[in-house]
Amino acid sequence: MALTETQNKKGQPEVLPAALFGLCPRCGQKTLFAHLTRFSDTCRSCGLDFSQYNVGDGPAAFLTLIVGAVILGLALAVEANLHPPIWVHILLWVPLTVAAVTGSLRVSKAILLILEHRNDAREGSIEGGDGR
Repeated sequence: MALTETQNKKGQPEVLPAALFGLCPRCGQKTLFAHLTRFSDTCRSCGLDFSQYNVGDGPAAFLTLIVGAVILGLALAVEANLHPPIWVHILLWVPLTVAAVTGSLRVSKAILLILEHRNDAREGSIEGGDGR
């Protein structure tokens, strides 16, 4: 099942557009983020409590490594082909790296929260939990 093919109730936005634009997974209003990568406490429109979802810091580590590897490859290719001075590398790669990590972190955190809401996932809840 693709990310855009999750069970969608009436009024809920699709996963990818909701993640890209920071839409509430319940009502579809643009209220998911309070700041660049920090979630709001609640939806200002429908009152959904975003603090009940535990996205964690997992996406940050993986995205930093992935984006770092891609940027390093690009920087090495530019150096091998164009041989620019070091200040060009600094002006080019530092802002690009920060923008790529921040943008991808925002989207990945939103996807995890939206899927957690859609699947009604909760921390430590295993069905048929007999303790084993």
